[in-house]
Amino acid sequence: MTDTTRDSREAAERAPTEDRPADQSWRVVPAPPPTRRAHRQDLRTTIAVDLGRLAASMSRRLGMGSGGMIGGRLALSVQPRALRRLATGRRVVMVTGTNGKTTTTQMVAEALRSQAPAVSNGTGANMLDGHVAALMTRPDAPFAALEVDELHLAQVTEQFEPAVILLLNLSRDQLDRVGEIRTVAASLRRALAQAPGAQVIANRDDPNIVFAAADHPAVTWVSGGVRWKDDALNCPNCGAFIGDTDRDWQCACGLARPAADWTVTGTGAVSADGAHHELALSLPGHVNRVNATFALAAALHLGCGEDASLARIGRISQAGGRYQTVQLAGRDVRLLLAKNPASWLEMLDLVEGDDDPLVLVVNSREADGYDVSWLWDVDFEVLRDRPVRVAGDRALDLAVRLRYAEVPCAVASDVDEALAGAATGVPDVIANYTAFRDLVTRSRR
Repeated sequence: MTDTTRDSREAAERAPTEDRPADQSWRVVPAPPPTRRAHRQDLRTTIAVDLGRLAASMSRRLGMGSGGMIGGRLALSVQPRALRRLATGRRVVMVTGTNGKTTTTQMVAEALRSQAPAVSNGTGANMLDGHVAALMTRPDAPFAALEVDELHLAQVTEQFEPAVILLLNLSRDQLDRVGEIRTVAASLRRALAQAPGAQVIANRDDPNIVFAAADHPAVTWVSGGVRWKDDALNCPNCGAFIGDTDRDWQCACGLARPAADWTVTGTGAVSADGAHHELALSLPGHVNRVNATFALAAALHLGCGEDASLARIGRISQAGGRYQTVQLAGRDVRLLLAKNPASWLEMLDLVEGDDDPLVLVVNSREADGYDVSWLWDVDFEVLRDRPVRVAGDRALDLAVRLRYAEVPCAVASDVDEALAGAATGVPDVIANYTAFRDLVTRSRR
């Protein structure tokens, strides 16, 4: 702005009007960014936070972990209401669902930071202790974006009411820990009933999510399609057969596919007013356009600017190591996470048609779930005629499944051996949870 323009503008702002006398001089100033209302913590909470921070710091210094759980766990042992206390005065976004939680939470956090500081549980510690650990890192931050395990959302809404709740999807995952999907959907429904003032942003294409959110008074519905349909064939309310969830289904019991407020396209998303919002993402695939649409909807609801939010979302190139190119066994590899049939379908779609070497890694430890019978539900046939190398605790189970899918594969004793025998190029390594976590840890040493 030139001096002349500035002088003219200030003169206009000082000019008398019908409501402002000539002797009153003032000028318009930008509104300050949102700040957290001052909230004095009680002594017990203050002590709990100080001890939690100390424990987290010691954990990091001793190389025992990121401190994303131990600090929050200690704080909760001292002050059981620490989560409620630390959430007071903030606008909190909770993100849950079977797949996409970590990536979407990072997108939400970045979008919120376009307006004001925001904390997040970026380490993936998505139960109450992880939430406390994230919130106590910066008590003055007015925003928080928190990933939450599907079965723990009800515990969160017992403590406080989030500003926004994102419900991404539901599918089979760790049946020996989580249980059947109907149990999870009922838990989410109960969680939402405890937070009637929250804005819910939910997947209208997943009947299980529709069941969980249908009775909530404030829902924004996102339509991105459902690629994995085997867990959404029957009505979660009455059990009747629904069939093709891509159509506008309506069950005899009254549960129906709602109208979309946001629709994900091949290049972006269309809002309810028909406006197209381009999503220029660094992360690949349709699944990440869906995640970004959820994040954008949440950010706009909380007053963030669209351009600034999309710019920050678009710069995300990895989420907790997902999609990241790292060094392993002396060569560049791209790491992809797939932990259940639905996420394997998305990752196989991402690599289908590529000529790069492919390594698949499957473990069955406590955090993965010991049952790997789900391997037979994954459409590995899309890899037919493409050489694959397999590793991990359950490499032989995976090799048998690939044999029946007519996918040529070689079994390796570990990932290093698999990579050593792989052809030239940048291999894609698709690994389930503990295998992926171990590879990320190795790549950061």
